[in-house]
Amino acid sequence: MALHILKLCVGADSIDDLREWVAERSMMAIAAGLEPHSVHTTRMVPKRIEEIVDGGSLYWVIKGQVQARQKIIDIRPFTGNDGITRCNLILGPEVVETALQPRRAFQGWRYLKPEEAPADLAALGGGNDLPPELKRELAELGLL
Repeated sequence: MALHILKLCVGADSIDDLREWVAERSMMAIAAGLEPHSVHTTRMVPKRIEEIVDGGSLYWVIKGQVQARQKIIDIRPFTGNDGITRCNLILGPEVVETALQPRRAFQGWRYLKPEEAPADLAALGGGNDLPPELKRELAELGLL
C-alpha cells in the first residue's frame, strides 16, 4: 500500500499559486529537454522510499489546510556542495485538489497514511464552484 508525504506549501497562498509554480517548473523542464515534472528539494530523506514511490503523493498544506496533492514519481537523495544530504522529490505535473483537512504548522514533512489522506475533490462530486474562502470556512466547521 502506498505511503504519502505531508508538507507545508511555503510561499503559496492558494492552490492557484501552487499550480502557477508547478506550471513554471514544468515549462523550465520542457525547455531544458526534460520531462515536465516539478522537483521539490527537502533536507530529510525518507527511509520508506519504496512505499512512497509505489503510488504515493505529496499532500500540500496551504493556509492551515491540506488542499492539494501531487503524485510522487521518484525520490532522489543527493549530497550538496555543503556536504549535507538532501533529496529531490520528483513530482507529477498535475495538481489534484483534495477535500480540505485542517493541519497545524510543522517543520519539514511527515508521513501520511493512506487512510488519513483526504479524498480527491473530484471523487467527492466537485465543490470547485465555491470560493476558496468559503470552502476553508466550511471545512473548519466540519461541513465540507
